[in-house]
Amino acid sequence: MAGQIPQRFIDDLLARVDVVEVVGERVQLKKAGKNYSGLCPFHQEKSPSFTVSQDKQFYHCFGCGAHGNALRFLMEYDNLRFPEAVEQLASRQGLEVPREGADDPRAQAREKKRQQGVNLLELSASFFRERLVMGEGGKARDYLARRGLSQDIVRDFGIGYAPDEWESLKRHLSGQGIAESVQVEYGLLVQREDSGRSYDRFRDRVMFPIRDWKGRTIAFGGRVLGDAKPKYLNSPETPVFHKGRELYGLYEARQANRQLERVVIVEGYMDVVALAQFGIRNAVATLGTSTSEEHLNRLFRLVGEVVFCFDGDNAGRQAARRALETVLPLMIDGRQARFLFLPEGEDPDSLVRREGPEAFADRIVCASPLSVFLFEQASEGRDLQRVEERERFATTVLKALERLPEGVLKSLLLSELSSRTGVEQGRFKALLRTPEPVAPAMAVEMPPGESEYFDEPPLAQPQRKRQGNALGLMSRTLQLLVHEPELVERLPEELDWCADNESDGRLCREVIRLLRAGRYRSMQVLLAHFQGTEEGQRLNELARRELLIPRTARATELDGLVAHFRQRLAQYSPQNEFDALLAREKAGEKLSREEKQRLMELLVALKSAGAR
Repeated sequence: MAGQIPQRFIDDLLARVDVVEVVGERVQLKKAGKNYSGLCPFHQEKSPSFTVSQDKQFYHCFGCGAHGNALRFLMEYDNLRFPEAVEQLASRQGLEVPREGADDPRAQAREKKRQQGVNLLELSASFFRERLVMGEGGKARDYLARRGLSQDIVRDFGIGYAPDEWESLKRHLSGQGIAESVQVEYGLLVQREDSGRSYDRFRDRVMFPIRDWKGRTIAFGGRVLGDAKPKYLNSPETPVFHKGRELYGLYEARQANRQLERVVIVEGYMDVVALAQFGIRNAVATLGTSTSEEHLNRLFRLVGEVVFCFDGDNAGRQAARRALETVLPLMIDGRQARFLFLPEGEDPDSLVRREGPEAFADRIVCASPLSVFLFEQASEGRDLQRVEERERFATTVLKALERLPEGVLKSLLLSELSSRTGVEQGRFKALLRTPEPVAPAMAVEMPPGESEYFDEPPLAQPQRKRQGNALGLMSRTLQLLVHEPELVERLPEELDWCADNESDGRLCREVIRLLRAGRYRSMQVLLAHFQGTEEGQRLNELARRELLIPRTARATELDGLVAHFRQRLAQYSPQNEFDALLAREKAGEKLSREEKQRLMELLVALKSAGAR
């Protein structure tokens, strides 16, 4: 169903739902005074710091800072998008989720197309599985048998076969009424630019369906059986598949073990499947990309320990260094990261077959902790008996520690660095720059008075630090709307003052339209709509920044900002805008991609006007 979910329905839904009941189905809670307590599901801890208030219908962790209502909990714990979390809560109450603008023909067309996309991926997965057991799948079955995969593993991972034909899948889906354009959009067909004809993307390949957290097929990976290139082929980016977010095998790992404590990140599909064949059911693989913060945030919501598995060659070491850079900002206390390097010439698939699952499991348990790998790579190739080399070693480690959030791990690493270099720990602390505050994937400020919902004193909550970079005027406007969504009612109907070429201008327009369409007045609901996107990251940054303007003065501040933009608009000329952007660039300021594009557009427009 298309359209925004009305704010009034969300408010009514949260009033009907008991957060203790929702959380209690996933976390073991005990009565503690007027509240309930338990071990936090969002970070590893031994003593409870996670509290749920039935009176106020909020949860809060005094260890990692996670907090919110029943809707927020479902999004974080079950990794749901905002509309899905609302749907799940509504289904508990036997309610149908209303949508605004549901009668809009264009919205209905978009929804129909989206549903077609979801259906065709499941139809395709079923088609590939059927072809595997038919006569034409003989080569694929032989390949899987040679790799030692049982029927149970083939079934659990939904492995199939794409026939060695140009239009086999295309004919099947078209026969089911799926438009050819939708098949192209969702990456199943390739369309030739010269002739416009389309053909199957996957041909004569063993097919590995890539599933989301619900087990729905969202993409495919195919392993060639002949000599064609590339050896492995993934679906392209589509409306439902983004390589930087998804992990192959995560759904299957969660199905095999609901109480996952550790996840091993390997390189390819066959590594995941081969380890599963040998009983190691906690491996996942990235999809042709490096491990991203989004990957790791997703995993750390489920487990307390992540093990990176790499080849032992130079390429593997380089990949490990990139992984270290990525994981450092996420290492709040209670989380662990380890680095496993395999013998040269081996991968997880070959090694587990050669030495057996017990020996491979021992390698995982004995993998180098983050601290060991950090000091090892910082000292690589350096003679630490020499003062100059110790200085470079210490500088490398300090740069890494600047990326770590405050906590016990950071203190221990500083102590270890002091021990290895003979420099007092206090001197190193003085050299460290203040890190950016680390927050959950959808971090927001605690609403006024919310700390009173719990028995713990406010000092137990993680402290935020002020960010020093000054915001531009448009960014300040956007920040006001993030912190005070109801201020949108003061804005003029026309948005001509909100220029796309301004920093954050385009996002500001999008936020205003969303606030008006859904009549949202909650920061959490607003941020939920953008969760998992670049825009969401930017809005989270603005939400984390302290808003220094007193609440009583915020409306006046917004009015003044809009008046400034409208006055500037009245004085606007393309030449003035071009000169301003060019002056900033000549002064050494780095322009954003949108600003550079705008600069080129203005240059072309001014040249064209001059020619006339």
